[in-house]
Amino acid sequence: MEIENQRPRSNPSSRTANKGRLNKYALACAMLASTNSILLGYDIGVMSGAVLYIKDNLKISRTQVEILVGSLNVCSLIGSLASGKTSDMIGRRYTIVLSAATFLIGAVLMGLAPSFSYLMAGRVIAGIGVGYSLMIAPVYTAELAPAMSRGFLSSLPEVFINIGILIGYIFNYALSGLPEHINWRLMLGIAGFPAIAIAGGVAMMPESPRWLVMKGRLEEAREILIKTSVDEDEANERLHQITKAAEDIMHTTADGGGGSEISQSNWKGQGVWKELLLHPTKPIRRMLIAAIGINFFMQASGNDAVVYYTPEVFKAAGIHKRKQLVGVTIIMGLAKTSCVLISALHLDKYGRRPLLLLGSSGMAISLALLGLGSRYLQHSDQKPTWAIVLCVIALCADVSFFSIGLGPITWVYSSEIFPSRLRAQGSSLAVSVNRVVSGVVSMTFLTITGKITFGGMFFILSGIMVIATVFFYYWLPETKGKTLEEIESIFEDK
Repeated sequence: MEIENQRPRSNPSSRTANKGRLNKYALACAMLASTNSILLGYDIGVMSGAVLYIKDNLKISRTQVEILVGSLNVCSLIGSLASGKTSDMIGRRYTIVLSAATFLIGAVLMGLAPSFSYLMAGRVIAGIGVGYSLMIAPVYTAELAPAMSRGFLSSLPEVFINIGILIGYIFNYALSGLPEHINWRLMLGIAGFPAIAIAGGVAMMPESPRWLVMKGRLEEAREILIKTSVDEDEANERLHQITKAAEDIMHTTADGGGGSEISQSNWKGQGVWKELLLHPTKPIRRMLIAAIGINFFMQASGNDAVVYYTPEVFKAAGIHKRKQLVGVTIIMGLAKTSCVLISALHLDKYGRRPLLLLGSSGMAISLALLGLGSRYLQHSDQKPTWAIVLCVIALCADVSFFSIGLGPITWVYSSEIFPSRLRAQGSSLAVSVNRVVSGVVSMTFLTITGKITFGGMFFILSGIMVIATVFFYYWLPETKGKTLEEIESIFEDK
């Protein structure tokens, strides 16, 4: 593979002066890619209210409610597993379009569903689209973004997930007054309209420069890097690093695949699963443990289930009117969205580790307080106001600390720690664990709380977050300010 002999001839003082500036072109591309995440957020938010009306209208049981809610997360496993290979074959950009189109089909089916079985079919298809989206948006953004702003830009998918959740809550409130055979259909079907706009917008985005280099299209990659860098010298420096990494990929793939005939033009991720799972080096093994671990704890925290079943949690706390239930969820949505914005804006200043440790320890304390409040209300006939307020504040604190730490940082970390040859499929494996755990927790949350109460469940989740904090402290090194090509060396150290 040839690269232009244009090693960097930069002016260090001007580079230092400009490195803190956010590149507007990179920001626009990251925002377009991340808008796909609104679809998942909207589904999470709107389903928490829609399920109240679906249960009454379709006469489904508590178990069917759990299956309906959790099925999207379980089925997203299909999309997340397929997304790595798909994005290596057809590119990052068209994989984003594919995810939006798949979700659109699912949303239309859900909105028009005449029965529970049709509704489930829509959830399955929408779940596959969600699986594609969760992996590809952070990977695309991480590969496009300059190192100094990668944390902020790669956390945008979580920002848009929270914006989607808030929009879902607002539509719940706005449509709750309609007849129950109409309101939930509108709540779920409306998601099809932004999916169309997202698919069209993403089609105009540039391709990932790292994927272009992998395919041997150096000039196209250089043009995109110039647009996303401070100056042309920085673009040439980034191109040199990416090209050198790509040369190593071709060498490694050829050795592992049994032939030197593999070239950039026909590279489609060959041998990646073998290198990840069968014969990983010590650094790769550490990356896998870190990526899978953070994705596991993201969902083992119970955040998705808590958001899905927020009305049930508040019912147990003594809030029974549906309008009040939906209204309180809007307050929670505002708290989540505000905190994820704060985290995203400070990820590149303070780093991943401090915010992650703050978020997980804060969740452990909030869940413990929520457990105490819930247990008190369970054994109290009067339902005192102070206990209800404590539960509402503790729940808002829990989701807020999640939005500071695990929420945005999981996507950032998973998408940046793997080397180029492993990034797409390594991230897809980690996200697959994320989806399995999310589905299991969502589909068992109500059953478990029915046996051990909400208070008992929150105490268990608090203990899980204590374990998560210890894991993060010992296993996750800091990646702030490093290029994607430099991060691999961090995991080579003990």
